[in-house]
Order: sequence, then C-alpha cells, then structure tokens
Amino acid sequence: MSFYNKLNEAIAHNNSLLILALEPNPEMMPKQYQNGENLIENLRKWLENTIKETSDLVCAYKPTLGFYYALGAEGITLLEYILSLIPADIPIILDAKHGDLNSSTTFAKTIFKKWEIDGVTLTPYSGQDNIAPYLLYSDKAVFILCHTSNPAAINLQEYPTKENPFYLHLIEEAKTWGSAEQLGLEIGSTAPEVFQKVREIAPERLILARSIWSKTNNIDAIIKAGLDKYGEGLLVPIPLDYLQKENIKEEIKSLKNRVNKIRNSVISENLSCEIWQSNIKTSPQHPHQDLILQLYDIGCLLFGEYLQASGATFSYYIDLRKIISNPQVFHQVLKAYANILETLKFDRIAGIPYGSLPTATGLSLILNKPMIYPRKEVKAHGTRRLIEGNFQEGEKVVVVDDILITGKSVIEGVEKLKISGLQVEDIVVFLDHEGGVKERVKTKGYNTYSVLTITEITNSLYNAGKINKEQYLALIENDN
Repeated sequence: MSFYNKLNEAIAHNNSLLILALEPNPEMMPKQYQNGENLIENLRKWLENTIKETSDLVCAYKPTLGFYYALGAEGITLLEYILSLIPADIPIILDAKHGDLNSSTTFAKTIFKKWEIDGVTLTPYSGQDNIAPYLLYSDKAVFILCHTSNPAAINLQEYPTKENPFYLHLIEEAKTWGSAEQLGLEIGSTAPEVFQKVREIAPERLILARSIWSKTNNIDAIIKAGLDKYGEGLLVPIPLDYLQKENIKEEIKSLKNRVNKIRNSVISENLSCEIWQSNIKTSPQHPHQDLILQLYDIGCLLFGEYLQASGATFSYYIDLRKIISNPQVFHQVLKAYANILETLKFDRIAGIPYGSLPTATGLSLILNKPMIYPRKEVKAHGTRRLIEGNFQEGEKVVVVDDILITGKSVIEGVEKLKISGLQVEDIVVFLDHEGGVKERVKTKGYNTYSVLTITEITNSLYNAGKINKEQYLALIENDN
C-alpha cells in the first residue's frame, strides 16, 4: 500500500491528523521511567508505553533519527525495536533531515527496504539529485524541509525580502521533483501567515508541521491556515511535553478533538451551493492518474496561447521534453509505453527524432529489443544513412513517438523506414490529441496506440482540482 493511501486510511480510522514524534531524549523522560542505571532500557519502556497509549489517537509516528544516533549502536538497536512496535496500519515518517548526496541511494534502500519505513524528511540543498533515489520507491514519500522556526534561519529563509522569500522559491522548485502523493513539505513556524503563504502556492501538497507550539501564538489560526479547503493536507505535531504527562491519553484525545473542531469549521466555510457538471462522462480515477498529476506538477502542461508546429493555435502546450530530467516520472512513462509494446510483435524499436529518441532508448533497454531511428535530415557527408542503427530488410519495426497531433512527422518517419525495406504496422505514442488523427493514420495502413489522450488528461486534472472550469472548457474546446 502506498504511503498516501496508508496515511489516509489511518486518518479516517483514528479520525485524527495528529502525528507523534518518538524521541529517546533522556531530558524529556518522565520520572517514573528514570529507574536504575540502564538508560536504554528506561527509554525503551517509556517509548513502548507511549505507543501503546497513543496508537488509536494518531495518524502517523515520527521517530527522530538524530536522538537514536546520539545513543550509538545501542540507539540504532533501540530504533529497530521501536519500529517493530508500531502497528502496521500506521505510517512511519523517519525524521532524518538527510542531505548527503553520496549516501542517499544506500540510505533510501536501508530505511525503505530494511526498516520498512513509509516516509522520510530530507534537506533540499543538494537539489533534485539527492531526492530522486527516494522517489524511485513509488509507494514511499519524502518531506522536504522548507521552513524552520529557528530565529537564526530568518536571514536565509526570508532572503532577499520578506515579501519575496527564498523558502517560497524553494517550494516552487520542490514541487517539480515529485507528485503530490510522493512529495510533501515540512514547515516549522509559529506564524499563521507562513502556513497561509505555503498553502496558497502549494494547495495540493501535504504539509508536515513542526515547532508550531508556543505560549503566545494562535495555534487555531496556524492549523486553519495549514489545512486545505477540504480540511485535510496537514499533519499536526503533538507537543513533546505531552509525553511527560501521566494522563497522556486524555491529553492527546482532547487535542485531537480540538483539531477536528477546526477541521470541521474549515470544511463548513468552504461548502458551496454552486454545482457545475461537465457534459463529458468521466471515471472516478484514471489508471494513470498519478502519472498525469506528476506531469502537471513538473510543468509539462502549460496554459496560454501557443502556436503548434502544425500551424494551429492551442490554449495549452504539452512539453514532454521535461520528463527526461525527472527520473522517477520518466521511469513511469517508460513502463506505460512498455505495457502496450509487450502486446505487439516486432523485431526492432524505432524512435522518431528528436523528442522520442530518449523514450525509444529506454524502451530498448527495458524490453531488450534493438533500436534504430530514421534521420530527420540526411547529411551530405559521412555515411549519408537514412536510418541509423543495424537492421535487416523485411524486419518488423514498431514506431514510438511522443505526441500525435496531425500525424505528419510520424508518417514521414514511417515512410523512411519502409523505403529502407522494413515493415511497419504499429505506432505507439504517449499522448493522442485526438480529433480523428488515429483514424486518418489507420487509413494509411497503420495501427496507432496511445498511453493517454488529451481528454483523459483534461478530465483527470479537473477531477483532481488541478485546473479550474475555464481551463477545463478551453481544453475541451480545443479538443473538439
């Protein structure tokens, strides 16, 4: 089960947005556990009882790796024991703040495979290269540290100005690294306006709040600012001093009710009587829903007036070239292509220059099929080849391309392959702009398959709340 689904089930089952840090901090340990000289054993008993008392009140646990590291080898053994005590239906987010690029691949494998942890906090300053190894585990999640409550961090976080702070630029960049289901934001602040700004630019992201408690701030305002319009999207930390209380269960239950009261008020405020329904029949969720949302998040779908190569003007532009710079998304795209190609019979894969050449290369490696490609232009020097790569006359080739708008470029490529003595029956594209192009290509003797259509993308984005009614209608109008 994915982190996203596991978390939502835990939230629903325990009716809670509360998350509890599991920190073996000797300074916070209640007096009743400070018996004898065996510190590790005392900490173990304390944390074990904490889990027992709270497992029906929280939606996730957050062990803080630094405290376990500080206890040496015994601390890591304690961590593994504590992890084994957490109920399987409650997600675990390891508060690691890991940021070392050289060890990220090994660390990701350890926490996700060996320790079976569901999510992890990371620092962003090594960029996407540090985050990518974690996102390769599609059922896991990462939380990028974007804002901290430490006063000394203001000079960095609010640079160059408070109105245009660095931390908001960081969030905009992090949004392109992974989908909303896989990549969340860690925000520490006692200021409601910080959460409000984050929610405005990242309405779809899960926020892991930290360090929100103080004697003077308005905690209700912070929670309200961090929640999305559905009363979700925020994980609320339980104050650490609650772990010192003898009646911990009752204290946390009271806090849960307080947070839920705020949730209900947010939901009530956002109820609307306006009902608008599309005349397009859509399914609740597309099989490639997660992939569609990721493509949107990394900026592959742009809105505006764009002139296409065909000469037509659309109110949107699909830019699939960005996919190759996002390994986890590119891998999913290749898998989607491969699912279609595995149903076809062919000897070689041919990519159409230049957009689909990375895709054809990846598919060649995945499917263990040799690749060729027709040149876009034939040079007047060198070998002057029309087709690059080795092949034999009479072999059957499947052609892959990125987007089918008019079919002109892919047909031109197919004709070059046929002139060279190759057979072509099937064409596979990632996105079909529809408008009867598949049918026109069919009349030329070729079967065309697509991973997605523009209608499927449009409906999925609208159903997920990623585009508004005006954008939806513009896409549908262009499609028609």
